[in-house]
Amino acid sequence: MKLSEVTDFLNGYLGISEIQDYPNALNGLQLENDGRVGKLGAAVDASEPVLRAAIEAQVDLLMVHHGLFWGGLTRMVGSVYRKFHLAMAGNLAVYSAHLPLDLHPVVGNNVLLAQRRGCADLKPFFIERGVAIGVAAEICLARDELVRRLEQTLQRKVWMAAAGPAEIHRVGIVTGGAGAEVGKAAAEGVDTFVTGEGPHHTFGLAEELGVNLIYGGHYATETFGVCALGEMLSQRLGVPWVFLDHPSGL
Repeated sequence: MKLSEVTDFLNGYLGISEIQDYPNALNGLQLENDGRVGKLGAAVDASEPVLRAAIEAQVDLLMVHHGLFWGGLTRMVGSVYRKFHLAMAGNLAVYSAHLPLDLHPVVGNNVLLAQRRGCADLKPFFIERGVAIGVAAEICLARDELVRRLEQTLQRKVWMAAAGPAEIHRVGIVTGGAGAEVGKAAAEGVDTFVTGEGPHHTFGLAEELGVNLIYGGHYATETFGVCALGEMLSQRLGVPWVFLDHPSGL
């Protein structure tokens, strides 16, 4: 397949031009190759170890959630130079989708995590930059059972401030690093807020707000979207794909 055809499809499918994001996200194609795509790769982060693994796996197009420019404007020296030189020498194209992948109704991180935990009839939740990037669900479930299900899905222990009801009735999910916004989540009427990570002060804030706050890990909660995107695109194009797992533990 031609790289331009693949990226044109991704841009439309993910609504890249329609969704406002953080300036450094630079959603879309961030680095091109010679124009050919014979194998796809999916990863959460475009870090040097991931790029190296993608090249070793003979990937032509790497799709990531956090792109090459996440740290902002910087000089092309040292580790930054190494990373770009590695990708370009390996003829590796890199495509990034941050919020467009979080909020997508089919391959989005939030929808997929919610569905895998038995949440149905999902509603838009957590307005950010004019769009709902999370999902909420009405659910009658014991708090401990939700934790058990999350840990089973994420394959790791979760952290929780058990400051809300033991019987959950409305849960909101925003994958990644939305913990600092627990007040915003509570204001939207959830009694339980599930996200990836957040700062220390959110423990006390959750207690004051009377909300269950659950951190499942930034990385762990954001593997679903890139994997679903890789699988969908692989089937559509008839080319193989691979998930390049490089967990941070955070």
